[in-house]
Amino acid sequence: MVRKGHKRKNNHVVIVTSDATDGRVRQFRVRPWILQTVILFQCIIIGALIGFFLYERDVWAGELQQTEEENETIAALEQEKAQLEEQIAGLNGEIAKLNEKVGILSETVTQKAQTETALSEQLEKQTMPTEFPLTGKASMEETAEENGNPICIFTASKGSMVVAAASGSVIVVNEDPEYGNNVWVDHGNGYTTIYRSTGEVKVRQGEKVTQGATLFVIADDDGKLGYQVTRDSVYISPTEVMAISG
Repeated sequence: MVRKGHKRKNNHVVIVTSDATDGRVRQFRVRPWILQTVILFQCIIIGALIGFFLYERDVWAGELQQTEEENETIAALEQEKAQLEEQIAGLNGEIAKLNEKVGILSETVTQKAQTETALSEQLEKQTMPTEFPLTGKASMEETAEENGNPICIFTASKGSMVVAAASGSVIVVNEDPEYGNNVWVDHGNGYTTIYRSTGEVKVRQGEKVTQGATLFVIADDDGKLGYQVTRDSVYISPTEVMAISG
């Protein structure tokens, strides 16, 4: 005869008591899987809370570090800005000094240009045969040679000097069949003056002379000077360029 036994189910008993005098003991039977589920759910909640707080701590630490780095970057940028402003101020000072120097140089260049212009005008004036070719008083007759070339004939007293009508270079010193000697002066601007006289020659060929330099000394009373001018190798009347006063 076989006895069938009854398999007893494992149930957990929860006992609830009270501190009251008339408190009664209560018992609750809970299935194991329900209790395990509750415990698991509590563990999950506790783990989530712990993870949340740990994550928040890391987040706050990261944000704090990032803020510190940003502050350091801002401080570095402010320092660079201050350095750049200082450099800009220095450069502006140098620019002001350079502008002052440029102004001085510009004024100097302007003055130099004006001086060079004045000197150029003076040199041009000195190379134009405008001056009278004799010192002292003299009579003058304007005529022409047999070949038609115009000539001015001056009669001067003894001791008078024949002078260069303009600055230039002596290119010819020759004997002259009619006047004794002749001196040719090239003025470097297309003009050449020719002096023909019986006086004593005071210059040599190749010598540079300035306006008013002595070319002859009249040694006789009523000494003669034949004076001619060419422009671009063409004879012109000396009175076209000679300044006559008195």
